[in-house]
Amino acid sequence: MLRPITFDNNTLYMFICFFLVCVTVIYIPLMLFGLLGNILTILVVWLRPYMRSSTYLYLSSMAVSDLLILLLLPLDLYKLWRPRPWPLGDLVCKLTMFLSECCTFCTILHITFLSLERYLAVCWPITAKTVVTRRRTKAVIGCLWLGAAVSAAPVLIMVGVEEVGGEEVDGGGVAEMDRRECRCTHHAVTSGLLSAMMILSNLYFLVPLCILGLVYSLIGRTLWLRPKSSRRDQSHRNTVKMLGVIVLAFVVCWLPFHVGRTIYSFSTHPHHDAHLDFLYYLSQYFNLVSSVLFYLSAAVNPLLYNLMSARYRHAVHSLIHTHSHTQAHHLRSTLTNGFVEVGWTDLPQAEDN
Repeated sequence: MLRPITFDNNTLYMFICFFLVCVTVIYIPLMLFGLLGNILTILVVWLRPYMRSSTYLYLSSMAVSDLLILLLLPLDLYKLWRPRPWPLGDLVCKLTMFLSECCTFCTILHITFLSLERYLAVCWPITAKTVVTRRRTKAVIGCLWLGAAVSAAPVLIMVGVEEVGGEEVDGGGVAEMDRRECRCTHHAVTSGLLSAMMILSNLYFLVPLCILGLVYSLIGRTLWLRPKSSRRDQSHRNTVKMLGVIVLAFVVCWLPFHVGRTIYSFSTHPHHDAHLDFLYYLSQYFNLVSSVLFYLSAAVNPLLYNLMSARYRHAVHSLIHTHSHTQAHHLRSTLTNGFVEVGWTDLPQAEDN
């Protein structure tokens, strides 16, 4: 339960409720906006053949990952309001945590490989024409999902439903209740599995971050040295600007997330002391803020595509316009068929003058 050490129970209860209400008010519109944006991205890429370039294939797959993250948000929100008892059983606990970790790894891999593909297109255009094809891009995307799933697999044995100690705080004081909670198991903490997973998670963030820094430095240097009159280079510049903003948003939103998880990992050391209590409570409040940024990252990418890419805006506008036109045509056809069925078309027609 999220709680400071020195507050009395009533003050603590009111503080927690206020904090959770604020988080909920942010979470709900964020989820709705993110679901709409990512669904639109998937539809735009798969319903518009001219949008199936390697770049947008990566972006649509990343939208699937972000969509799954956002679909898990209501469950995460439920756990914030009522961390125990966990009502859905051990299997659901394991699968939801695994899916969240898998999508986290998958998003990072997509951003990294998409940036490497842009590096080839800008710095080695002749090689890119032969190496980067739709079929190979789809194969790479499949491998990224598989690699993310394998990397996240330890979560299946690292988390579970366990009885936890402590006292439950409510408005009137201390209450006894079912203590089952979906969490990292005691075995994972004592065996070092949690620490190993935190190292892997941080490597998944730091190594791609170094790669992205190197790749975009090389891309920027190449574009800077080339003449600015080339239409192809101008297209590359626009794409790189969009991806650069996406990478920046990724770093800003995910850095606090990894810092919070690392603090939590240190706080679960088997040798308990007051210093570790402070780290634990710090990690809990830190994670509340960083989780908002984490879900913001999953929701904001379609908005960035819309702001940075005229091609994406045109495709979305075309998709919505076509859908509206189809709905109107279907409505007119339904009404016309209804008129025929009731014999309205047999009414005498006005003669032309």
